[in-house]
Amino acid sequence: MGSDYDLFVIGGGSGGLAAAQRAVEYGARVGLAESGRLGGTCVNVGCVPKKVSWYAGSFAHILHDAPEYGFDLKVAGHDWGRLKAGRDAYVGRLNDIYRANLDRRGVEFFQGRARLVGANEIEVAGSRYSAANILIATGGYPMVPEVPGAELGITSDGFFDLETRPQRILIAGSGYVAVELGGVFRSLGSEVKILTRQDGVLRSFDPMLREVLMDEMRKEDIGIETHAVPIGVTRDEEGKLTLETEDCRTFGGYDCLLWAVGRAPATGRLGLEQAGVRKDVGGFVPVDDWQSTNVENIYAVGDVTGRVALTPVAIAAGRRLADRLFGGMEDRRLDYENVPTVIFSHPPIGTIGMNEPEAHARFGEAVKVYVSRFNPMVHALTERKVASAMKLITVGEEERVVGCHVIGHGADEMMQGFAVAIRMGATKKDFDDTVAIHPTSAEELVTLR
Repeated sequence: MGSDYDLFVIGGGSGGLAAAQRAVEYGARVGLAESGRLGGTCVNVGCVPKKVSWYAGSFAHILHDAPEYGFDLKVAGHDWGRLKAGRDAYVGRLNDIYRANLDRRGVEFFQGRARLVGANEIEVAGSRYSAANILIATGGYPMVPEVPGAELGITSDGFFDLETRPQRILIAGSGYVAVELGGVFRSLGSEVKILTRQDGVLRSFDPMLREVLMDEMRKEDIGIETHAVPIGVTRDEEGKLTLETEDCRTFGGYDCLLWAVGRAPATGRLGLEQAGVRKDVGGFVPVDDWQSTNVENIYAVGDVTGRVALTPVAIAAGRRLADRLFGGMEDRRLDYENVPTVIFSHPPIGTIGMNEPEAHARFGEAVKVYVSRFNPMVHALTERKVASAMKLITVGEEERVVGCHVIGHGADEMMQGFAVAIRMGATKKDFDDTVAIHPTSAEELVTLR
């Protein structure tokens, strides 16, 4: 007796949707279950609404600088409620599009929480289904530290629920979420302070990126307090929040506290033990290079695996898995090396490959680094200057490019093309031999000396 499905996907986020829709293109019978809104973190409480908010902050900067380009503007302020309403409506339209796409392509959709009840069996809303292959793509959720009063704060999910903009906000964290949402709040008029547990923001990124970003954040009056480990939060009679740290510092009088301290995998109610699927100490589902778990025919992609938690990575892994399982591409898998990424801070960051300390640790004296720092032409007439900086990290006599790091105006858009070149093994000479596009910031990367 055959299975009900060739593939059953648990999770309707980026990775799960990509795998399901690619699989049906090959004629596979596919079911997909999602307990929340289709699109997962990225569409609902991540990349998409975050970038809409980032655009709002960017418009604030444009309006500030516009008079120096000859515009006579009278800006009456910013309507946070209108931004939220428009952002929510946009996300809602995307939810509907995803559902329509599943119906059009023949993926059977289940609105509900699915769990494993065996190596080839799933239960959704009290009914059980068999599947030849099962894909776990349940993603993750923002963490809240286990300190007294932590529930008084919000997470990145709560950011998108805010009906009004807090005037004074405290952000605990140092990664993507902290710098991105901190930049949005500040550009729209909030007083912002960021607390980091170590020596600054974005600790895994190239030192140049960290230095320039923190300089620019401080120029915008974003406070950055380092070595601040929270131990408790309280609220006074006026509703203001105070956070205390291990070293007895207190940060008080805040309207809002946002926790940006990382994400945990959504594996708690999946029934993994019923199917014998192993989790690591952090609750993630370990997979090999082929997205396989320790149980045959059960796979996992995306944030739930703990590997490069980026939407395009989940999509690529899901599609490649479907190509291999149903498209006859036996060697098809995702290469996790040289994955480009962008941070939508103000200014934005684009990066791919090794940072400078990593390159030196791996290649030693074979490393040669090229750096440029300048004010981009967009600020030719403005009193406000926001720096741009670029770095190429090369290795060996041929100077193969193993790292490319950019911060500044346009970094988010220029990185995609350079990422293609670096994945193809481009050398510094290849960059030098490429005719520059002038006048642009991107031309700096092909004229570095």
